[in-house]
Amino acid sequence: MKGERGRRLVHETWGDHAALLARSDHSRDGSVGLVQAKVIDVATPADPLRLVGGGVLPHVAVAYETYGELDAAGRNAVLVCHALTGSAHAAGRLGPRDVPGWWDPLIGPGKAIDTASHFVVSANVLGGCYGTTGPTSLDPETGRPYGPDFPAFGVRDMVEVQRRLLEALGVRSLKAVIGGSMGGMQALEWAATCPDLVRSFVAIAVGARHSAWAIGLNEVARRAIMADPRWAGGRYAATDQPETGLGLARAIAMLSYRSFDSLEARFGRERRALGDEGLSSSFEIASYLDYHGVKLVRRFDANTYIALTRAMDDYDVAEGRGRLDEVLGALRHKALVMGIPSDVLYPEAEQHRLVEALPNARYARLASPHGHDGFLIEFAQLAAHLRRFLAEVDA
Repeated sequence: MKGERGRRLVHETWGDHAALLARSDHSRDGSVGLVQAKVIDVATPADPLRLVGGGVLPHVAVAYETYGELDAAGRNAVLVCHALTGSAHAAGRLGPRDVPGWWDPLIGPGKAIDTASHFVVSANVLGGCYGTTGPTSLDPETGRPYGPDFPAFGVRDMVEVQRRLLEALGVRSLKAVIGGSMGGMQALEWAATCPDLVRSFVAIAVGARHSAWAIGLNEVARRAIMADPRWAGGRYAATDQPETGLGLARAIAMLSYRSFDSLEARFGRERRALGDEGLSSSFEIASYLDYHGVKLVRRFDANTYIALTRAMDDYDVAEGRGRLDEVLGALRHKALVMGIPSDVLYPEAEQHRLVEALPNARYARLASPHGHDGFLIEFAQLAAHLRRFLAEVDA
């Protein structure tokens, strides 16, 4: 059965022509070019996904992209893991006019994560809303979207889904798992759950377990969604989701993703002209938060946001394994931990504690005024650290 997973391809976007275009243009600018978005089943009723929370999913589709070629030994793979509202689209373009992937400056021929020598995999996480099974997927028992009835899941379940995907792709050993924020949780969990399949990992702007501070911010964001009259207990229509609540949740998150200095330098006390709504704020920072709220509402789902933030809040790499220092001390993989001094969501002290407990880790600081979002902004610094680290993994 497991050998058949790779053949159960549900769909692909862009065909052979796009693949030829991608191969023809990527060498000129360091881009992977046009890429294919793919979806594959990694669970069936005969081999369901059994979740750590006790639920069972008889079908799990995984949306993913790959860049580069897998070597004959199946050992040159690098798994790149996305953050909370991210997707599998990490590099290249899905179409000529589409925007590049979220880590495009780092992934490609000659770039820090070099696709000339690495097979890079990026997958949308379990519970996502970009093609992987989650709250927006149809429940096979009812024929309707799962919505709030999607079973509880955790970061360990995300890793198991990724493990099944990589097995289907023929990957026998991961050279590295790399991720920031929620992606960093996955990287750390990979080392703990599948120690024999991972040779190294990179965890950026994250800790070993979610702090009370981070949990509190997520709780307030979830309450904002649930306070929206359109929430309807999570049983809203796909075309009528709680937009005001989800937009407010995003505004709360955006304040924690940036820093005092970053927002002050960009906006200060600048004002804008008031519109027709008399209660609207006249400050530019309010317009910025509104803008990002609208953007998220157009591309994301409220039930998904709630499910993923709960999975993050539940995360503790040591849960069920023993004392935290002992669990981390047993992870002897080569590791790179990166922190951002202006990060108020995952303070740098959390990364220092990781490095102190991991026996084969080193620390790298991303000097940035932009707070937690620095791992999506400071590409030059990231590139230097990742290039050096990957060169050392099998040296």
